[in-house]
Amino acid sequence: MLIKYCISAVLVLAGLVAEAQKKTALVVGISDYPESSGFRPIHGDNDAKVINYSLEKQGFTITQILNSDATALNIRNALENVANNSQSGGYVYLHFSCHGQPVEDKEPFDEDDHWDEALVAYDAKINYQSGVYEGENHILDDELYGYFNRIRDNVGSQGFLCVVIDACHSGNSSRDDDDDEKTVRGVSDGFSSSGKSFAPVINRSGSFKIESRQNAGDILIFEACRSYQNNYEIQVDGNHFGPLSYYVAKTLDNYQISKKLDWIFRIKSLMDGDRQILNQNMVYEKSF
Repeated sequence: MLIKYCISAVLVLAGLVAEAQKKTALVVGISDYPESSGFRPIHGDNDAKVINYSLEKQGFTITQILNSDATALNIRNALENVANNSQSGGYVYLHFSCHGQPVEDKEPFDEDDHWDEALVAYDAKINYQSGVYEGENHILDDELYGYFNRIRDNVGSQGFLCVVIDACHSGNSSRDDDDDEKTVRGVSDGFSSSGKSFAPVINRSGSFKIESRQNAGDILIFEACRSYQNNYEIQVDGNHFGPLSYYVAKTLDNYQISKKLDWIFRIKSLMDGDRQILNQNMVYEKSF
C-alpha cells in the first residue's frame, strides 16, 4: 500500500512539474538607463515586482531581466530560449517595461508610415551616429514578431501567447498643474539615419486583429497607449508604475490569463477609471 501511495505522489508531482513547464514567462524591466544613452530614468523594475507576484500565483515559471542586465543581447538570448523551449499546449507570457522609440524603416518598407516601433534595451542610444551606434540595440517590432510566431508555432493550437508592452513610441516631457514633472516612457524623436523627423499616425482604434495561423497558438498583445499618445507613469502608495503593468497585475489577482475577453475589459476599465491617466488609452491586439 505504501508503494502505491508513493507512486501516486510521484505521478502527481510529475504532473505539477509538467504543468509548470508549460506556463513560462519572461519579464523585462528597465529603470536606470545610462546617462550617456540619452534616455531618462523610468520605473520598469517596479512593474516587474508586481507582475512577478501575480504570475507566480498562477503557476508561471519566470525569467526576469532587470536594468543593466537587460541588454539587447540578453533580451534576444532570453527570447530565443523561450521560443526554442515553448511546449505544445503551453501558455507563454512576455512582459516589457521600458522605453520605446520609433525607428526609421528601411527598404523593403513594411510600414505604411515608414517607421518601425522598437523596444529600447539598456545599451541602446537615443540618436543615430554613423559608425558609432546605428540602432543595433533597438529591438524592432519585426524582430519581436519573428519570436512571437515561433512561440505560437511551438505551443500549437492548444497553446497561447500573451504579450504586454508598457512603453510608448511618442513620448516627451510635460508638467501637470502642480508643476511636477511626470515620467513618460518613450521619446518624441525618431531614431533616423537620414535625419527624418517622426510624426505619429493618428489612429483612434482601441483594438486590432492579428492574423490567425493554422495549427498555431493564439496571441494577445496589450499596449499601454495609442501610437500618438504618451504613456505616463502613475503613483500608488508613493511608488511609480507603468499604468498598464500595474493594472494587469491587479487584474491577474482575480482573473486567469486566457482567451476570454472579461479580463481584457477589466484592465481597460481600471485604467479608464484612474484619474491619473489622462489622454491615454490602452490598445489590445488579438488573433481570436
